[in-house]
Amino acid sequence: MNRTSPPLELNVTAHDDLQQTLPHPVTAKSRDYSGGATPTHRHPRAQLLYAGSGVMRVETAEGCWVVPPLRGVWIPAQTDHRVVMLGEVAMRTLYIRPDAAPDLPQSCCLLEVRPLLRELIFALLEEPVDYDLAGRGGLIAALVLKELRFLRLAAVHLPLPAEPRLYKLCRRLIEQTDATDTLETWAERSATSSRTLARLFRRETGMSFSHWRQQARLVEALGRLGKGEAVGAVAEHLGYRSPSAFTAMFKRALGCEPRRYFEHGAMVEVGAGMAGGY
Repeated sequence: MNRTSPPLELNVTAHDDLQQTLPHPVTAKSRDYSGGATPTHRHPRAQLLYAGSGVMRVETAEGCWVVPPLRGVWIPAQTDHRVVMLGEVAMRTLYIRPDAAPDLPQSCCLLEVRPLLRELIFALLEEPVDYDLAGRGGLIAALVLKELRFLRLAAVHLPLPAEPRLYKLCRRLIEQTDATDTLETWAERSATSSRTLARLFRRETGMSFSHWRQQARLVEALGRLGKGEAVGAVAEHLGYRSPSAFTAMFKRALGCEPRRYFEHGAMVEVGAGMAGGY
């Protein structure tokens, strides 16, 4: 059974830096990591977390999201979150003043980062942190705010329950994504009945046990596929009998085969709405 060691906690600096305190509507920050995890923290600004390369996992009290290439996570202001680096990561972040984008999502979500927005992020990073609002930096920031309104939401989300027994179980399932134990087995380990556990899953996550476990496997799969692992290796790691069985599950859930998920345009099939609709 696959077990994941806890990531080394990073000694990051406090987040009361210029990017958070300047009056500019949008600021950008660049950091490179070789692994590890940030402590749980929050920002006074909303955050679009994007990796120029590498894969991250963002965890909050409400759920977790894997951030593979071509995707980003939207984190509203004052949201407690932790970022786990799944290997080497080139983190590129936009901080958005809340009043500059009031109609964007009020909860965390996975977003597609299309080429234009990606280039705008890199362009803003070339400007001084306190860029001229009337100059090139101000024009880039204004276009960033326009482009954010047209982001598509991705379909993969893994909600985490608040109920202590279920939270502990879900954390174990995340760490042991190849586990094939039944709901009855997990119920015995939790000293409760399978009926109670099934009811808790529905109440706390809005999903059945089997659906939640499938989502956990999808989250793990996206992280590994995003790092370039072969479909067969990912299928084996997740406990599937064959790559074709894994591919069938992936296509059923996300509307396309694993090798196509990271292609531009795949989100047309698997997107779940428009950020501008919030």
